[in-house]
Amino acid sequence: MGLGEKSAGCIYTALMALTILLIDTDAERAKALEDKLSESGYARVVRAEGPDLAAAVERARPDLVIIDMALPDRDALEDIRSVSAASPVVMFAGTDDPAFAQEAIAAGVCSYNLSGVALQDVRPILASAVALFQRYRHVETELAAAKALLNERRLIERAKAILMKNRKMTEPDAYRWLQKKAMNESRKLAQVVADFVAEEENQPRETKP
Repeated sequence: MGLGEKSAGCIYTALMALTILLIDTDAERAKALEDKLSESGYARVVRAEGPDLAAAVERARPDLVIIDMALPDRDALEDIRSVSAASPVVMFAGTDDPAFAQEAIAAGVCSYNLSGVALQDVRPILASAVALFQRYRHVETELAAAKALLNERRLIERAKAILMKNRKMTEPDAYRWLQKKAMNESRKLAQVVADFVAEEENQPRETKP
């Protein structure tokens, strides 16, 4: 078995333990899709009650959201945008509308498909959506960490500049002073530096007569 086959197998195994929230205003179509998912062996399929997508997600806390709609509904995209950060969203639509597909993906849909998908194609679609969502989350986490690091470095440089100006320290002495302060207070350097800079910059400045 190749690496790709092993990876796919791991994803499919993980899919079997998912809780899936199914959104569809057409009861007959929803039942058909629910049957497909049940035949595929998913652990739990929950059909949403009521039009409030955010409330349904809050109640079910799903691992995956599936939205099935006969016609493009742009009003639903705002609801999707509000929940797409929490769970991967897969959409099945009754019409081929490239413009709406782009809008849906921009709103956070991980996989846009036409309705009537064959049973054997359901699992690959959902697996791809989950993998893509996980990748997005990983990239977002890395980006947030990089931004935090840059901000921390900026504040450290600002704190050192304040100490060098106001206390006539050298740059190495200023940095050691900040490190010692963090150690003495049993706090992270980033927290100490942020508080120090805020206190110094909020102090009233002397005005010359």
